[in-house]
Amino acid sequence: MYIPYDRPRRLRADRNIRRMVRENHLRVDDFIYPIFVVPGTNVREEIASLPGQFHVSADQAVALAREAAELGIPAVEVFGIPTYKDADGSSAWDAEQPVQEAVRAIRKEVPDMYVITDVCLCQYTMTGHCGHVEDGVICNDASLELLSRVAVSHAAAGAHMVAPSDMMDGRIGAMREALDEAGYTDVAIMSYAAKFASAYYGPFRDAVHSAPQFGDRKTYQMDPANAREAMKEIDLDLEEGADAIIIKPALAYLDVVRAARERTDVPLCVYNVSGEYAMVKVAAKAGLIDERRLILESLLSMKRAGADLIITYHALEAARWLREGVEP
Repeated sequence: MYIPYDRPRRLRADRNIRRMVRENHLRVDDFIYPIFVVPGTNVREEIASLPGQFHVSADQAVALAREAAELGIPAVEVFGIPTYKDADGSSAWDAEQPVQEAVRAIRKEVPDMYVITDVCLCQYTMTGHCGHVEDGVICNDASLELLSRVAVSHAAAGAHMVAPSDMMDGRIGAMREALDEAGYTDVAIMSYAAKFASAYYGPFRDAVHSAPQFGDRKTYQMDPANAREAMKEIDLDLEEGADAIIIKPALAYLDVVRAARERTDVPLCVYNVSGEYAMVKVAAKAGLIDERRLILESLLSMKRAGADLIITYHALEAARWLREGVEP
């Protein structure tokens, strides 16, 4: 009978040795919690397509941010639904709209929370597209000034970091220039550098009412088949002044995360997107999975691939589980 000489199981024998030799760790410090802000006061309505997530008014956004802070989560990302839409999405840079209102309120009431804002136009335009549209064409260069106005308005409201998700060419350089000229040299940019045209975004588009009214977003979001092009997008955004980068979605693109990690030392973030979240919740409700273990295992896979930060709707529940010592 063959007797094995190498016995890796020795280092799996009990919980303590597994803890001691664990190569990657999931921490509350890794999480960024998305918040969906809507007009009004005292609004907290569950989003049907994202069970456990809510549309909240600015005052309730403060409550969510405070809850996240008490769990040790260091950052929130604020998304918004405006009171009006027009051709170019001017409500996106209107200082009296829900995002700007929520940013001011969170900065005042939860001063230790790091506030990130989504910079895009899709939920603010009548077309549902992420830039200026002429004759059915999304115009890249004409969109840059509009997006820069949004970033400056968020900085004026108190955002520590802006996260442009539009995927227009050159928007990082334009935004960095606009922020600096407005005196916001300390406001960071975390770019959605590699954002793929993905089917995983469906629940999010429902949540922010941003589905395109014609066509799709394949002329500006990336082809899911292309990993080398993602590296080019990352390189360009870093050259233009991005301080950190985001790859979106997460789970189906962990190969891209690994390639990016091997290419750059800047902070690397993944977005554990709405479709990924919703599938877990539906499977859990049907009793098909161990929800806690699956969520923590999935989040840990993102760290193992090379991510430093994770934008995730699971942030609050995962933070509670980690505090309790639950392991993947």
